[in-house]
Amino acid sequence: MEHESMTGLEALMDAAWPAAEREESGGWVLRAASGVTQRANSVWPREPGVDAHAQPAALRQARLWYRNRRLPLIFQVFEDPRYAPLNAVLDAEGFTRQSETLVLVREGGADSPAAPSGVEISAGPSAEWLQLWWSVDGRGDDTALAVARGILERCPSLYALVRDDDGVPAAVGRLAVPPNGEGALGGLYCMATRPDARRRGYAARILRGLLQEGDARGLGSYWLLVMASNAGARELYARAGFQAAGRYLYRQERPKRHLTGC
Repeated sequence: MEHESMTGLEALMDAAWPAAEREESGGWVLRAASGVTQRANSVWPREPGVDAHAQPAALRQARLWYRNRRLPLIFQVFEDPRYAPLNAVLDAEGFTRQSETLVLVREGGADSPAAPSGVEISAGPSAEWLQLWWSVDGRGDDTALAVARGILERCPSLYALVRDDDGVPAAVGRLAVPPNGEGALGGLYCMATRPDARRRGYAARILRGLLQEGDARGLGSYWLLVMASNAGARELYARAGFQAAGRYLYRQERPKRHLTGC
């Protein structure tokens, strides 16, 4: 990849997983989606280097915004010197650190592996696709799934599904393609394999299928997000040519304890 700056990748990630509600607040983007996924219910500090003296006031405004939606205050904080002033404020406020995530990138083009047969590609998430993805990665009931589907469908995407020998969905994945002109970038999301179908090559087939579809549509490069703790997935992506470009984690406000009883 002609190294896209992390600032540019941050914007693409935001566009690829768009929250139902968003509001600009002094260089920060406040995002909410009924508590479905951390990414869609966290602050993206698009301009994290805002004057440190202004940050406590911005923090109070963000806290009120999320409180009005009965959501915890969470920040998506990237590993970048620009975030140092914000981290200092969050440290002082006792915000936790959790869900460390790596941002991986790779070039598109002729070196992409050939797509295997049997990978079903569609422009929208089918009921089977959604059922498998949500059974692996979902948190919540059918109402939460409907919110998640809305997040997926707000960004143009391709959806891949592979079946096992019995015709049952075994693995799925999504290629988000935010509109951004020539040499566009695509983001790989929702890579999920049925627990009893793992280590049979289904995830690799999904990955190859989506990369080939992206190349056929002229995508210049790709990014994906993987938990730092997920060694198996990191190995899969390394074999496909992905390399680390950055990382982020979530910083969440500790709940305030309310005294009850006598």
